[in-house]
Amino acid sequence: MHQRLLIIDFGSQVTQLIARRLRELNVYCEIHPFQAVTEDFLADYRPRAVILSGGPASVYAEGAPMPPTAVFELGVPVLGICYGQQVMMHMLGGLVERGDGRAEFGRAYVTPEDEELPLLEGWFATGREQVWMSHGDHVSRLAPGFRVFGTSPGAPFAITADPDRKFYAVQFHPEVHHTPNGARFYENFVREAGFAGDWTMGAYREEAIAKIRQQVGDAKVICGLSGGVDSSVAAVLIHEAIGDQLTCVFVDHGLLRQGEADEVVTMFRDNYNIPLIHADESELFLGELDGVSDPETKRKIIGRLFIDVFQKHAAEVGGAEFLAQGTLYPDVIESVSFSGGPSVTIKSHHNVGGLPEKMGLKLVEPLRELFKDEVRALGRELGLPPSFIGRHPFPGPGLAIRCPGEITRPKLEILRRADAVYIDQIRRHGLYDEIWQAFAAILPVRTVGVMGDGRTYDFALALRAVTSVDGMTADYYPFSHDFLGETATRIINEVPGVNRVTYDITSKPPGTIEWE
Repeated sequence: MHQRLLIIDFGSQVTQLIARRLRELNVYCEIHPFQAVTEDFLADYRPRAVILSGGPASVYAEGAPMPPTAVFELGVPVLGICYGQQVMMHMLGGLVERGDGRAEFGRAYVTPEDEELPLLEGWFATGREQVWMSHGDHVSRLAPGFRVFGTSPGAPFAITADPDRKFYAVQFHPEVHHTPNGARFYENFVREAGFAGDWTMGAYREEAIAKIRQQVGDAKVICGLSGGVDSSVAAVLIHEAIGDQLTCVFVDHGLLRQGEADEVVTMFRDNYNIPLIHADESELFLGELDGVSDPETKRKIIGRLFIDVFQKHAAEVGGAEFLAQGTLYPDVIESVSFSGGPSVTIKSHHNVGGLPEKMGLKLVEPLRELFKDEVRALGRELGLPPSFIGRHPFPGPGLAIRCPGEITRPKLEILRRADAVYIDQIRRHGLYDEIWQAFAAILPVRTVGVMGDGRTYDFALALRAVTSVDGMTADYYPFSHDFLGETATRIINEVPGVNRVTYDITSKPPGTIEWE
């Protein structure tokens, strides 16, 4: 049994980044919603340390999220972050005041008090630390036993602690990249808690295989294979666990990139001896999407049709009881709070939300708690070819969400050809592995142009390329103007129907990586 750290989720959009920081330190952690963490749960889980996440609530609101008081009676280190700090003060005898319109949001600088704290080892080398604040309410009186160890202009209790009980509380978010020394902060915390750092991808692989075998037994499983990293790793992991009980289904929904169907089927059949059904369902999907322009409606139609197709092929396989998917943490987070807590839905994902009863299948999702970089690490552990592991992410709904507005076959053909030119340019310039994800989107507008001596009235394209660590946040890739100019020229010359090319320089947040 691994040493376990419990993260109690109060609905912050960045709770999962806490887990990312801890996993980088080889610490096994789980995120559980506040409402699921009961005294019985704590007694059974026996965490070595507890972290209370941030969240959008106020401790004074009716029904405000709270953990059981038993959290503070376990005798283990507890760290409260932002709302988690306010929860600690509220429950342990301090005072939290409602926001008065002077919310602190964004970069701030914390300076230390004179007293040293092991949690802050390696901090304040230059006299102050940049952190990321995001709060309205604030602590106005510390709970008994707590002292101040760091302050900022907007947060006089930015870092507080009761060292004797190893209770720590901060008003900022050390898990986000905007707190540059946040990783060291978490390293100090897990060291204080006595973690050995014994959780690795090798260990995860063995545990996941054991869980799959226990869940599936001798039943048959069908796996939705897209050819991307997630579904490929899921398929190989499940095959390692249950062998020929697995059949993969590759659904060609007519929304794939140029030549992708042949590439995926060939790649998978050449590398793995796993039964594979190639289901060409493009007429079904494109027919249902005809005339649909709302992005959420598109996603829901695609999700429904995927289920219908898998149900059909499960019947063909005969006796299939489970459907396997490569669902990841970010998919779940953006659809609903992973924890079931009060975080805000960003967008629906076609592979999230369970299965309808009529399907008669149960879900196997062995990657559901992993981030993309962890999936790649697991892929390397499983021995997948680098060409599998290094592929840019490609969304399940495919080109449907890169085609804002109504989807038509001519627009999809333009998009496929333009995207192929763009990716070819990136590879020619040796940039593919530096970029997390790159693609073209065809815009629902036509623009006037001049080609030769004639007037054109064709589509505009937006190119997108981002860098990211985990897909939760992203920055645009800083192409040179020469690269962008060369790429735009190639697309306009080689792809009929396009006369204007733009480059999307929006980060995430405020945007998402995909356009819809």
